[in-house]
Amino acid sequence: MTERTPLLHYRLSASVNESEQRSPPAGQAPEQHPGSPRQRSAHQRQPKKLSIFFGVVIPTLLSMFSVVLFLRIGFVVGQSGLYQAIAMFLVAYFIISMTVLSVCAISTNGALDAGGAYYMISRALGPEFGGSIGIMFFLANVCGSALYVLGLVEAIVATFGVPEDATIATSSYQILPSGYWWSLLYATAIALLCLLVCLVGAHIYAKATFLIFLVVMFVLGTIFVSFFAVSPRTIPLPSIGNPAANGTGPLLPTTANFTGFKLETLLGNLWADYTGDYTTGYMMTFTTVFAVMFNGCTGIMAGSNMSGELKNPSYSIPRGTITAVIFTFIIYNLLCVLVACSCDRVLLQRDYSFLRDINIWHPFVTVGVYSSTLSAAMSNLIGASRILYALARDDLFGKVLSPAKKTSHSGNPWVSVIISWFLVQLVLFSGKLNTIASIVTIFFLLVYAAVDLACLALEWASAPNFRPTFRYFTWHTCVLGIIGCAVMMFLINAIYASASIAFMLLLLLLIHYLSPTSSWGYISQALIFHQVRKYLLMLDVRKDHVKFWRPQVLLMVSNPRSSVGLITFINDIKKSGLYVLGHVQLGDLSTLPSDPLQSQYDSWLYLVDHLNIKAFVNLTLANSVRHGIQHLLFISGLGGMRPNTLVLGFYDDCLPKDKLIDPSLSSIQCTDSSGPSEPDDRQDCGEFGDGKVLGPQEYVAIIADAMKMLKNVVLARYFNNFDRAQVLSPPSSSPGKGAVYVDVWPVNLLRPDSSSYVDTCSLFLLQLACILNMVRAWRKATLRLFLCVEEGRSVRGSEEKLGQLLKELRIKAQVYPVPWDQACEEEEDEDYVNSFPSNATRLSDDYLSAVNKLILDAAHPAPAVRFLYLPRPPADTRRYTTYLHQLELLTQDLGPTLLIHGVTPVITTDL
Repeated sequence: MTERTPLLHYRLSASVNESEQRSPPAGQAPEQHPGSPRQRSAHQRQPKKLSIFFGVVIPTLLSMFSVVLFLRIGFVVGQSGLYQAIAMFLVAYFIISMTVLSVCAISTNGALDAGGAYYMISRALGPEFGGSIGIMFFLANVCGSALYVLGLVEAIVATFGVPEDATIATSSYQILPSGYWWSLLYATAIALLCLLVCLVGAHIYAKATFLIFLVVMFVLGTIFVSFFAVSPRTIPLPSIGNPAANGTGPLLPTTANFTGFKLETLLGNLWADYTGDYTTGYMMTFTTVFAVMFNGCTGIMAGSNMSGELKNPSYSIPRGTITAVIFTFIIYNLLCVLVACSCDRVLLQRDYSFLRDINIWHPFVTVGVYSSTLSAAMSNLIGASRILYALARDDLFGKVLSPAKKTSHSGNPWVSVIISWFLVQLVLFSGKLNTIASIVTIFFLLVYAAVDLACLALEWASAPNFRPTFRYFTWHTCVLGIIGCAVMMFLINAIYASASIAFMLLLLLLIHYLSPTSSWGYISQALIFHQVRKYLLMLDVRKDHVKFWRPQVLLMVSNPRSSVGLITFINDIKKSGLYVLGHVQLGDLSTLPSDPLQSQYDSWLYLVDHLNIKAFVNLTLANSVRHGIQHLLFISGLGGMRPNTLVLGFYDDCLPKDKLIDPSLSSIQCTDSSGPSEPDDRQDCGEFGDGKVLGPQEYVAIIADAMKMLKNVVLARYFNNFDRAQVLSPPSSSPGKGAVYVDVWPVNLLRPDSSSYVDTCSLFLLQLACILNMVRAWRKATLRLFLCVEEGRSVRGSEEKLGQLLKELRIKAQVYPVPWDQACEEEEDEDYVNSFPSNATRLSDDYLSAVNKLILDAAHPAPAVRFLYLPRPPADTRRYTTYLHQLELLTQDLGPTLLIHGVTPVITTDL
């Protein structure tokens, strides 16, 4: 068998491809078809799913009605005034509303499974982006659960705890010891309670949250009633943060008034009056107050996180989320107005728990705080477990998350719940709510921005299958959501925001490196298709200019296993141009049951990935290799991106050598002409001996066809053993001391009377050699240009003339004069040589052997590759065999050699 790259046939193992299609990727559960026994049994053991109200509205309301509702409404109005407070809520809800619109659009575009926002993002943007955002969302829910547990502990200790600096309790209900370790113990107990509820399953969680929802709504009702039912009163302010309490500073008020509804009180609370926070001493500004207030607006994904537990996620998520957002917006703004109309500014600024003091029964607000924080902690814990379960099922991180796939008989992912609880417990060691509050909000904002980005990408890709039933969104709303989330992230904490983005990018690179297999589709591919089509239409071939010419190569490969050296070498000379690997399979589609090429593309593309080259693959079925190559030359590429150079392996008897001895590439098979063949493969067995599927006549005809189509032609010989790494790193003990050379012979060696170096073909040789020298790996290679001179002519003049040409072309090369007459003396009739006719049919073998020896002797040390001038095939097709014989003698034992014929101008000296 020979290297004959375009002309040796190979076969891809269809059985391997079929088995790959039938079997799922490693580590992925087999696909369950509707109605299968396994799926029916899974449905039978799953409990009844959740409705809109229980599955979406209640979790979202309770996640948004957290500590901010009961303890920070007065803080917002007291610092920023009613006008700015309402403006803050308008801005915050505008940001989250843009994200809600994106969530509704994505959730109504197809069937949703467990994972909520992660599932939406991963299926829209692909595994890399989806996996990285999924981890961020998982960590956000873990930290959020810990945040609410710590908030509940702080509230409990503030009410029932004995102060650390007090010797005895100041009231009868202060019975709990306080301190870091005691607080950690209480937090652990609360986290265990959340764990037990979540381990039982989503339905006990839904029932628990419904009871908490009733409690929170009742407490909220008592707050509204209290503004009307409670008479004006004077309320003592907390001593914390008051320097006068210790006699160390100016006297500050120790009491403040609940005035009831008064116009004077309202007018005093309309405008901003930023002061120091009495609990921390930090001076408040618009951005710091806004950041605190915005914590009460997050939680819009709580319902989406339950997507795997909902009866109809696509129906429930949009309606439930929008309902919860509208309801919380109304409640927050009503409370702001009621507070501004009835409470002194001092009361709002210096007592965050004033709602408890003005309530018809003080413990109501305390119960509301406990209930809402406990519910939010459970919501985040169960949300984190569902996201982890979805990540594990998708096998994005290999076997690391495999245990998290396990579920109970009812379908509850109990291992994911335990892992999430364990991580929550670790976060609890931080001890302080403020330590993790900012990072939690930033994580959630990053996820919201990713959801907006996913929806924007789907909209911009204009994919026909993106048809959400929810249509109240545009790409403008997505962009506004992304910008709003990004601005908020950096307003809250620029350092945390930058670190979170950097961490997400690291996760993205990790997943990209792991290269998980998925069948979700990649939005990047849809966007690239959309943009490439647009730019291909803009790439007008009528505007082509020689200054911007680049090689666009069609390399014909018959046996990829023995053509690795040539494939990698041609990749180096494409200069960011189009590179297509072509292959012709012999056959007649009318006699076959199906197209045999469709199952081969994956193996070819895997070969491209394995060799790490930037190439396309184009396969065709034809009754002859010549017709197949004609097909590829006609149809390869689109618009201005079409091959302009055809590369063929040389037609000789060199034995091919398998360069892909790798079990993972076993689907690429070489045709073995000595073995038995199936009846359908008769045409692949070779009709010209030694496995060749075409003869020399057809081979030269292919060259002539390409030149007729104005394609440049390159014939590659002796690349069957070419090893790029070995060639570019020769041993220092070699004669050239590690130097790499590329030899160029820009003269038609079959036409000794034609010694011009400025014709189209010779300049094309120079251009390709220069392009090779521009590649980073070949930059240290030295170009050697051989100048053939005849006896009696001035060597110096010819050398200077060629040197000037190289200078104008900005090509750096060493020029070596070679006496042309050494080869000419081998010809019997020297006069005949000097008056060379228009064809090369009468060249003697002795002359060609002499030229071959001249090329070998002129180069010391031997070059890595040689560029030779390829003359046109003779017009008489009967002389094709002689022409091929001459090329074979000319390049005998030269090592890796390219015979090149250029038909179009590719180089210019103009600016």
